Amino acid sequence: MPARPRRHDPQRRDRIIDACLDVIADHGVAGTSHRRVAARADVPLGSMTYHFDGMDDLLREAFLRYADQGAAVVERRMASATTLDEALDAFAVNIDEDVFGTQRDLVISQELYTLAARRPEFRDITSGWMARTRATLAAFVDADTAVMLDALNEGLALHRALHTDPSAAALIRGALGRLARPD
Repeated sequence: MPARPRRHDPQRRDRIIDACLDVIADHGVAGTSHRRVAARADVPLGSMTYHFDGMDDLLREAFLRYADQGAAVVERRMASATTLDEALDAFAVNIDEDVFGTQRDLVISQELYTLAARRPEFRDITSGWMARTRATLAAFVDADTAVMLDALNEGLALHRALHTDPSAAALIRGALGRLARPD
């Protein structure tokens, strides 16, 4: 009996990674399984072990993609800033509109943070994301202020996403200004 021809599917690995993020958004890391991801990606279950060395490898690839996309958003937002005021305005818009901009983003990012909190081997993903965000501020503020602004970015974005009465955009801009110009 002749061998079946292989189905050419060059985007399969990428589809699996994207499907993993969708499953994480729907079921959390704890509810993410090879079977669920394969079904969401519409690939044979065997594709999971062909493309990834286990669930940790798949989670790492999915969260690396997610963090890269999140870092790219702030980098694009900040790219045109030439002054501190322009940078703070762009960073405020990032907090107000981009970070946790959707319920899906909120859930995936919190799942990443929880995974990194529980399993230190995933902290390089969150650290890399933070480093890229801080680097967007490097031309405008010192390293310590960049750390504080990035922490404010995370905190205010989370506050806006989870509070029933989120802070106004003007409060975000004011808080950034206080940190960047403490005098």
